[in-house]
Amino acid sequence: MSDPKIVPTREGYGKWADSYDTDALANWLKALDEAEVHRRLSDVRGMVLLDVGGGTGRHAIRLARAGARVTVVDFSEEMMAKARAKPHADQVRFLTHDVLTPFPFADASFDCVLCALVLEHIPPPALPEFFRELGRVARGNAHVLVTAMHPARFLRGRSANFRDEAGTEIRPLSHVATLSDYVMAAVNAGLKIDALAERAVDEELVRRFPRAAQSLGWPALFVMELRPS
Repeated sequence: MSDPKIVPTREGYGKWADSYDTDALANWLKALDEAEVHRRLSDVRGMVLLDVGGGTGRHAIRLARAGARVTVVDFSEEMMAKARAKPHADQVRFLTHDVLTPFPFADASFDCVLCALVLEHIPPPALPEFFRELGRVARGNAHVLVTAMHPARFLRGRSANFRDEAGTEIRPLSHVATLSDYVMAAVNAGLKIDALAERAVDEELVRRFPRAAQSLGWPALFVMELRPS
């Protein structure tokens, strides 16, 4: 088997856009992520919500239909084009923006900030400033929910990946980090930690997504619930 091809993150997600929502290789991790987000953001009615790195709108459209006023920022026009083509996407505001740069919003603009499966693409030295931006745009008692591919997957040589039409494994550039990198970046950015959780692949997930069997018992998702200080 040939080695994966690593490409710049933006290029990788641009190429992945066509298959991202149906990609069998990644669906199990997204399912794990979506279950956590759905459970932790169970009532968003009336909230002004920011989805950072929202891509194909897999969270944003559901949250908008649940009554939130949702804005998505993402640097991939290709991913957001897929989102805009979905039913009910007209209820969401989509903005093209590189989340490694300051967000184009005033301080304390949002009641809730969501960032799902993005952290692995943030270089570790940039993590504190990224978390500062998440906190800066959040209102005083806002819920800041962050999910990430668990760093244990790096130990197994895994990161976000897909196969192109030729069958080549493509990996958008990811950055090796640790749980302490994520936690200390949030703390040093002035955010309060309400809860942390690690989710492993279990038998039920494997029954639904047989490809997850190779990760059975391994932590796959890290969840942070934060608030501005």
